[in-house]
Amino acid sequence: MTETLVLWDIDLTLVDYSGIGKLWYGQAVTAVLGVDMAHLPVFPGRTERSLAAEILAAHHAEPSEDNIQRMFAELVRLAEEADLATLGRALPGAEAILAALAAREDVVQSLVTGNLPELADRKLTPFGLHDHVDFEIGGYGSLSEHRHDLVSAAMAAAGTKHNTKFDPTSVIVIGDTPHDVEAALHHGAIGVGVATGRHTAAELAASGAHIVLDDLSDTPAVLSALLGCVGSDLIRQGDQLPFRA
Repeated sequence: MTETLVLWDIDLTLVDYSGIGKLWYGQAVTAVLGVDMAHLPVFPGRTERSLAAEILAAHHAEPSEDNIQRMFAELVRLAEEADLATLGRALPGAEAILAALAAREDVVQSLVTGNLPELADRKLTPFGLHDHVDFEIGGYGSLSEHRHDLVSAAMAAAGTKHNTKFDPTSVIVIGDTPHDVEAALHHGAIGVGVATGRHTAAELAASGAHIVLDDLSDTPAVLSALLGCVGSDLIRQGDQLPFRA
């Protein structure tokens, strides 16, 4: 019986495609608006909907649904044409911990990512990571400008598919930014920070992460930390767990 829902961020948590967001958005702005990108947003932890709206407004274009969808379509086209295996890498331990969790009957895992669903699939596939997550129940950046909406969408989709209501203390949200942690805390879920991005372990702890991991390389330790916190009274009380790996 499924008891735990694990929701992964993608960029700088499972894979590293540093620089690709700036490149693709620059090309998308040129294709959609016919100008060079003159405003560079802050990318980490943001959703594609939030980024697209900000970029459109900064270039004097209405952030309408039509314009946002035109930006999305261009991003998907760029991703489909790219050889992503040569543009990025899987982060240490990513495949092993995904496989370890996928092997458990009491765990279902998916994504809460700022990426569009098409980009999520494309980014994970070159490194075999796509085999371990259920894309159907993920929360994606096309949905909302607010990351906590992606968590609620994934929880609802997972609950429907598995005919269960996941208690927030059995939902683990894992990412490399304070935005990931805050999205988890918004729902009373378990927030796990991984210091493989642009935020330090101290910054992730300060954002309220229940658990902070330096990286995912020690599979037994990471697995123990993740599953050991499910249903913890400390989580219910809103406290951080005394764990760092």
